[in-house]
Formats: sequence, C-alpha cells, structure tokens
Amino acid sequence: MTKPVIGIVGLGAMGLGIAEAFAQAGHPVIATDSFPTALETARDRLTDALALKVANGRMSVDERDAILAHVTVSPSLDAFPSAALVIEAIAEQLDAKRALFETLEAIVSPETILATNTSSLSVAAIMQGLRHKGRGLGLHFFNPAPVMKLVELVLPDGVAEEAVQNARTIVSGIGKTVIACRDTPGFIVNRCARPFYGEALALLEEGHSASDIDAALLAAGYRLGPLSLIDLVGADINLAATESLFAAMDAHPRYHVFAPLRRAVSEGRLGRKAGRGFLFPEKPGTAPQDAEDIVLRIEAMLANEAASLSSECHIAPDDIDTAMKLGLNFPRGPFESARQKGPARLVQTLHALEAAAPASLKKRYQVQPMLAALR
Repeated sequence: MTKPVIGIVGLGAMGLGIAEAFAQAGHPVIATDSFPTALETARDRLTDALALKVANGRMSVDERDAILAHVTVSPSLDAFPSAALVIEAIAEQLDAKRALFETLEAIVSPETILATNTSSLSVAAIMQGLRHKGRGLGLHFFNPAPVMKLVELVLPDGVAEEAVQNARTIVSGIGKTVIACRDTPGFIVNRCARPFYGEALALLEEGHSASDIDAALLAAGYRLGPLSLIDLVGADINLAATESLFAAMDAHPRYHVFAPLRRAVSEGRLGRKAGRGFLFPEKPGTAPQDAEDIVLRIEAMLANEAASLSSECHIAPDDIDTAMKLGLNFPRGPFESARQKGPARLVQTLHALEAAAPASLKKRYQVQPMLAALR
C-alpha cells in the first residue's frame, strides 16, 4: 500500500530530520525552504548525515538509498497539492508561520492536515488565518527527529477529530510515541521541565555549587544534571524559553526567572557554544552529602508542576511520565518519582520550601491538590 505523501516546509536541522524520519518509514516526502541556501544544500546535508550513519554501522547502504529516493526537494510550495500532511518547521516567528499556512491552504487539498512543529508559540494563534481551522494542529517533534521517539500532538480549540486521528495514525506509523495535549504554554515537556532547571538555579542562588547540584542528579540516575543541560542547549535559549513561559503563565512564581540565569547570559557564559557555562568545560564532581535533599527538592517541584498540568489539561499521569522520559531522557517520570519517594514526603518538602521562601516566591511552592491526593 502506498503511504501518504508528507510535505515539509523548512529545511534547517529540524525540518530535514523530520523529512528523514518519514522517508525512512517509506513515506514519499516533498520538502522546501524559502531560503535559497537551505534549499540548495538540503540534499547534500541529508546525504552527509546518512553517510555518517552508514559509516557508523547504524544504517545500511540500501536503507540510505531508499531514504534519499523518497525525498524530493522542491523549489516552491507548488509541489504540495498531493500531500496528506504538511509539517511546518520554519523559524519561531508567529507572523511568518501564519502567512505560510494561509498560503498553503490555497494550494493543498481540503483534506490535507496542516501541522506546526512550534515548541513555544500558540498553535491556535498560528492557525488563526485558516478558513478551515479544523485541519490545523501541532506536531512537536524533538531534536534529533529521526532518533527521538516522542511527538507531542497539540490540540487547539476547534480542531477536527478526524484530523487528530489521521495525524496520530500517520505519525505513530513511523515509530513515534504520540501524546496529545491541549494548546497550552509549553505543552507537556517544556512546561514540566521548567522546575528541573529553575529549582537548580534557585539552589545555585542559595549558595550550592553547580558541581554539587548536577552530581546529585547524576547519582540519582539522570543522564545530565540540570545545569549541564542548560550548558548543552545554551543559557540564552533557556532564558528565552523561561521568560516566554513566565509571561504566558501570567508571571506565576513557579516560572520565576532566577538571577544566575540572567547573569550567565549577560556575561556570555552561554555553555558549550561559548566555551564556558555554569559547569562547562568542567564536569560534575562527586555527589555531595546532601545529594538526597537536592534530588528530593527538584523532584518535588517536578511532580508538583506535573500535577498542575495533569489536572488543568486532563492529561493522564502516565502520559506525562512517558513524555518526560522520552523527551528529556529522564530515568523516571515525575509521578513515578512521587510514588517512589512517597507523595507525603514531597508535600512535606514543598511546605518547608514555601515556609522558607521570600514572600514573592511563596506561591512557587504551594502544593497542587492533585499531588496532595496522589496515592
């Protein structure tokens, strides 16, 4: 059976990775980009990426050739009428995305699903200009798209159930784990991850060393500590994401931007790309004596945020746990951590933090009813 044609708009690292993921699963892929350099180099960049996988023994020559055969790079959107699903992966600029979808709707068939890969913008706002808004939704892939299993299926108000089910079927069919969520700031992973970074920065502000904080998390099974993860992604990127969520959530203290993050950005300590960060180029040392307390504090905040999202958006705890494990390679999800340590212990930790916090941050540590009721 011939698989549905997939359209990709935007041939940066993410768009090219999404194209590769669908092509590897046997879908014909049509891809384009409005920037001539990105368009002209796309096939060579894909060929080079696949050649590296062949050289490393992760892909056969036949698999490489099949992927390349499935991808057509087009100079314009005119090749997109046959696409059953079009995924946009252009720059995070609302006006540009909105204009793109208005143009696409006039080209593709009435049944074509239009999806944005945005990680930070409102899907409803992006799809605002569509005449038929029921076809517009979010498909948030994680980088690198060919490897990462999670895709967040983001549902704006008014999306058609048929579009949702068809998108889920297509994306699940390429081996991805699809978890649906409402069109809420940060979706699942980016929202629930904020305490991982934020509470580490709070600890840093209180006088703990970056090495001790990250070493504690490593000893608890995390692949990377929160400050090393900021160094990997970039402090400037983390700051922008935190400020965006802080604004979108009406400046709630749970999304407070701590001074050490702002200071790192202002001083140019952006992480690996700048040659220095919170820890980089150093690595964490041995776990400190209070490692268990550090982990308990961060996991209490993770569970509290997950409880807030679950009750607010009716997302199953198991789905949130799965998303956090697949999206961030966490060793366990926030609800798993809560049950492992005991919800009462986490609640007690949050009460203690609230009592000790300055007035401006007390609401940061208020216990969510769902966490208090967790068994």
